[in-house]
Amino acid sequence: MSITDTLSSLAASLVPPIHFLLYSTLLGTELYQSFFMTKVCFVALPRSAFTTLQKRVFPIYFRAQAGLLFLVALTFPARANQADDAGRWLASAIPLSAGHKSDWIPFAVAGLTSVLNLVVYEPRTRMAMVERIHQETRDAKRRAVTNENDGHKSHGLTIGESSGPSDEMRRLNRLFSKNHAMSIHLNLVSMGAMLLYGLRLASRLNLEAV
Repeated sequence: MSITDTLSSLAASLVPPIHFLLYSTLLGTELYQSFFMTKVCFVALPRSAFTTLQKRVFPIYFRAQAGLLFLVALTFPARANQADDAGRWLASAIPLSAGHKSDWIPFAVAGLTSVLNLVVYEPRTRMAMVERIHQETRDAKRRAVTNENDGHKSHGLTIGESSGPSDEMRRLNRLFSKNHAMSIHLNLVSMGAMLLYGLRLASRLNLEAV
């Protein structure tokens, strides 16, 4: 057996388990961050601390999501693997490009939504989130100066002044809500696509003892 054949056989044996590990890491990361970590932080942290944490975590999360998705697609085998008996059940689970081209559809959907989140909606959401914090500070200072100049206070608010947010704050709230909703929905679509791929993958698993 030539060195090329040996390397090809070794790669055929290693690609299926690597593909499974990468896919499991991707899906686990998405589910943990989206449904557990974010909710716990939102409940446990003050708003300012939660904002500071999220604006640092989500860029890393979306970069990791895109990177893992690329690696999962990269380890997508191009043809049937002739693995040894110990790895045959893994090899049989991997979709073949000739017979399962539709399995690339979830990757295309997840890739598009991941890129949109990474380069468009996450940066917009983060900027709007930071701007809201700054605007809250500006509005509070403006009310404090107005109260001090007028010398009239009623439960901490100037007489005649609205207790609601300023026009700029309303604009930032709308901007944040729009981009945040798009980011959430794109993330859910990406997870849905990977869950669909996982179901198709699991349906072809051969768990018989070898």
